[in-house]
Amino acid sequence: MSSFADSLFGVIENRISPVAARLSSQRHVVAIKDGFIASMPFLIVGSFMLLFSHPPFSADSQWAFAQWWLGIVKAHNETLMMPYNMTMGIMSVFITGAIAYNLAQSYKLNGLMAALLAVMSFLLVAAPQQGGTLSAASLGGEGIFTAILISLYATEVMHLLHKYHIGFRLPEQVPPKIRQSFDLLLPIMVMFLTLFPLSLWMQSQFGLLIPQAIMALFAPVISAADSLPAVLLAVLLCHLLWFAGIHGAAIVGGILQAFWLSNLGLNQAALNNGETVTKIFIEPFWQFFITVGGSGATLGLVLLYLRSRSAHLRAIGRLGLVPGMFNINEPVIFGSPVVMNPLLFIPFITTPLINAVIAWTATRTGLINHVISLAPWTTPGPIGAAWSTGWDLRAVVLVLFLIGLSALIYYPFFKMYERQLLQQEVDMAAENVAEQEA
Repeated sequence: MSSFADSLFGVIENRISPVAARLSSQRHVVAIKDGFIASMPFLIVGSFMLLFSHPPFSADSQWAFAQWWLGIVKAHNETLMMPYNMTMGIMSVFITGAIAYNLAQSYKLNGLMAALLAVMSFLLVAAPQQGGTLSAASLGGEGIFTAILISLYATEVMHLLHKYHIGFRLPEQVPPKIRQSFDLLLPIMVMFLTLFPLSLWMQSQFGLLIPQAIMALFAPVISAADSLPAVLLAVLLCHLLWFAGIHGAAIVGGILQAFWLSNLGLNQAALNNGETVTKIFIEPFWQFFITVGGSGATLGLVLLYLRSRSAHLRAIGRLGLVPGMFNINEPVIFGSPVVMNPLLFIPFITTPLINAVIAWTATRTGLINHVISLAPWTTPGPIGAAWSTGWDLRAVVLVLFLIGLSALIYYPFFKMYERQLLQQEVDMAAENVAEQEA
């Protein structure tokens, strides 16, 4: 067993970790991740308003409060949905600008100009004017993958032209702001000359906008990414990276963010249209069910630490309890430590995998609602689970069960680690006594 563990840790440290470290610092990956993060406040507010516009009561409810809420929604539905339509409904616009801004910053270019160029280019292919109006159909979840591609393409065009000093040269006497605006003329022309003909060709040949065509191409990938094997693979990779000391959640989450938001958009569209909500693998599902308390689902371990006979573990338990309630567990991961600790490796990997299977089954079989809203990831697990599933109290029960289950899974390994630390503490105390006597 020891040789197998050594071999596994060697693979993680020597093969997986270097690749993950390079990936996590790659400028395009960082720009995409930071772009999604910058867009989150808009998406959270929009998700909350969607929940408010869909009360968790049946139409025939006799409760006075339920009837009052349902009456307000029926009378003012369009007004109430406006914040959603202007945030989640056009989230790809925000994502486009945010990704382009961050990528341009990494190249030391003007981030604002890059964001404006990318947004213009995205609207050109995603919302062409028809009948005097711009359609918002592809500006939400359907446009996410197009937003990523367009933002990267627009910024790279801008970077390439700047790198080779291609553009309109103005005298030094021209004010800097005017010179910056003229620097954008050629990139705009390039975007129009490349994207607009492609968009017109796609519409004439296939009757599709570019975002619709890209979604059709990604449909098998999106479907596969919403399967239980894909969930388990993502969970396994994330926690192997964490065990090696690399922020696995940032890397895996950054890669999955586009799929999560696409699935969330599909669920919200289904909810608005009165259709069946089907997508499961969305960020709140990961945060509040799979990794409740933080990566490794360590909240149960923190509760065990609080009653530990080891002074070190009790201190980590007290230090990690409050952050753990808000899904922040770096004090536990690095303070225990969990990183490269053979005694905690098995529960750290298996607990979130078991949580994923249970939560997936519960959602698929209708024991809890599907995720339809985006709650801040720092929301305490039971509250975040209820919020994201449309105030489903069954989700609260499931999260509490998963916390208790995680404590049971961690318990035997915790006891082994506790005995090891207790022996170290006894030996250290004996050494201190010997030194004092000497």
